[in-house]
Amino acid sequence: MSVKYSIIVHGGAWATPDSLRAGCVAGCERAAIAGSQVLQAGGSALDAVEAAVKILEDDPHFGAGYGSSLTAEGHVETDALIMDGSRLGLGAVGGVRGVKNPISLARAVMEKTSHTFLVGEGALKFAKEAGVPLVQHENDMVAPFALEEWESFKARTTKLGEFFGNPTLKGDTVGCVAIDQAGKIAVGTSTGGIPFKRPGRVGDSPLIGCGGYADAFSGTSTTGHGESIMRVLLAKEVASFIDAGLAPSEACRRGLDIMKKKVNGSAGAISIDRNGRVGLAFNTPRMSYAFIEHGKPLVSGIDPADLKGSKL
Repeated sequence: MSVKYSIIVHGGAWATPDSLRAGCVAGCERAAIAGSQVLQAGGSALDAVEAAVKILEDDPHFGAGYGSSLTAEGHVETDALIMDGSRLGLGAVGGVRGVKNPISLARAVMEKTSHTFLVGEGALKFAKEAGVPLVQHENDMVAPFALEEWESFKARTTKLGEFFGNPTLKGDTVGCVAIDQAGKIAVGTSTGGIPFKRPGRVGDSPLIGCGGYADAFSGTSTTGHGESIMRVLLAKEVASFIDAGLAPSEACRRGLDIMKKKVNGSAGAISIDRNGRVGLAFNTPRMSYAFIEHGKPLVSGIDPADLKGSKL
């Protein structure tokens, strides 16, 4: 069965300030367009997801790759996941330093090892072996905004984790879901984590069923407070609702409702089902996004009001 391709990306669920609003939306648009070009040319969902997420990782508006927040000790430690739903293929990395595009390292783990998850020094060693691009110096991963943010946090507190769960924090995750013309679904999620996190902290983004999930029926990427997302397996919750017959947006909303009720968590989610229908929801003040459904014109937004009147 041939399916008209669809793609959706997110740039993090949080209280994005007005000064970053336009840049976040524009970055999501660029990522969605880049991924859609891969799909339009007959490329795979996996290739489209990697292409889209790499653009978001390279954009300092987002909390992944170059825009990652710093740990309490002033380092960038990144996490990422990629999943090929057609065969339940999975690759993930956590606590990695110096890798320019963690999403590409996650894909290398999936395709070039018998493992699914590598962390820390072991993941970095594998990146070198696999030829995944590294930065010349660790500071090359530090964006000016992230450094200013770290200096502000350092001046305000010495208590690690004090700000966990605060939806006003810088967006901590980017993600993409795509379905190609062959009907195969893929998901990618990448993050630099929560600002001023304890060194070694890994959130939901690289964890299967939490930060992302894809199978033959749907794909979901999440963003928000990782500790809350992990406690309810948010991505898998959304997948289960789609399996039960709900449209993607309603499935995302139901998943967020469960998380809010159980752990009072703040987050967002994007999803695509096997028919190419896209969906999204968030319970934070803002979440930047862009999508192309069934090859139709690009749609983007960031505020709850942007969704009013839409069919999502």
